[in-house]
Formats: sequence, structure tokens, C-alpha cells
Amino acid sequence: MGLLRSTFYDAPSVAVDDTEIVRRMQAICDEFETYGYRRVGAALRQDGLVVNSKKVRRLMREHDLQPRRRRRFVATTDSGHDLPVCPNLARDVVPDGPNQLWNGDITYVAVASGFVYVALILDAWSRRVVGYAIGRTMDGPGSVHPNAMIILPWKPPDLPDMDIEQIQFVHRNNIH
Repeated sequence: MGLLRSTFYDAPSVAVDDTEIVRRMQAICDEFETYGYRRVGAALRQDGLVVNSKKVRRLMREHDLQPRRRRRFVATTDSGHDLPVCPNLARDVVPDGPNQLWNGDITYVAVASGFVYVALILDAWSRRVVGYAIGRTMDGPGSVHPNAMIILPWKPPDLPDMDIEQIQFVHRNNIH
């Protein structure tokens, strides 16, 4: 090839000042708040600026450009109320077969138009869904109501009907 080996280890012809790197990093971090040092370094490389990952980490730490972490868990249960709480009748029950103990819960699921409430009844032994109901509200029209639950085909026919208080989560409108 006719080139000296030291040619490949030569310093780049244009040295970029740290202030220019920090300015570009701030622009990237303003646009993408959750980017860490790896993504910021990749974005800098995409802009044509090659910077060592250790330098990117150091500059991000020194200029307080740490990523904002996504909040994974949001507490939605209000346990600090003065309403009566149903006793846990299944505390000491250990099922040894299906349909001996059912658990129920209500949660919400995000959909394209907002969210919907989903009430589930699970068999504690097999962890299969025994019944479910979906609604836009907890009460009122279009609500999640246990009497409108879809009971799946493996429900044994000899189980007694369940009362609303046995299925539905304690809710202010349920207390009589």
C-alpha cells in the first residue's frame, strides 16, 4: 500500500472542543430525555462526531445530563381510607385441586382510546382465568359488574352463585 503504519494511529485533523461536544449532547438530551450515555454516544457518532464512551459518561455526569428514568410502577390503590375492609377468609386455605379457592381482582389496562377496567376471577390452584368482565368505569353504565361476568367453559356447574361483595374490590359505591 505504501503507507506507514503510524498513519492509521495519527490524531484526527480536526479536534473538537469539549464545549462543542457538551452543546451537542445537551441538544440530544433535550430532545430525548431518557437517553443514557450509550444512546447519546451513538447519536453523536451519527452526527459525525466520534467520542469515547468514557468521555461521554464523564461529560454527562459533570454537566448534569443524566437521563430521566421512566416510571415503571404507579400506585393506584388507596389503602388509607376509613371504609370497612373485608376480612381475608382465604388466609390459611391451601388448595390441593382446582375450583377450591378463587381470587378476584380489578385492574386497568391501557388501550388506544384511554384505558378500561378489567375484573378477573382466577382459580388459585391452577391459576386459570375462571371469569372476567371489561368496562369503561368502575360504576354506572358500561361498568365492570360481577353479574355481567363472562364465565369461561371450565366453570363447574355445582358452585354456588357468588355475591358482589365476594368478587368486587371494595369500592365506595359498594358500601351500603
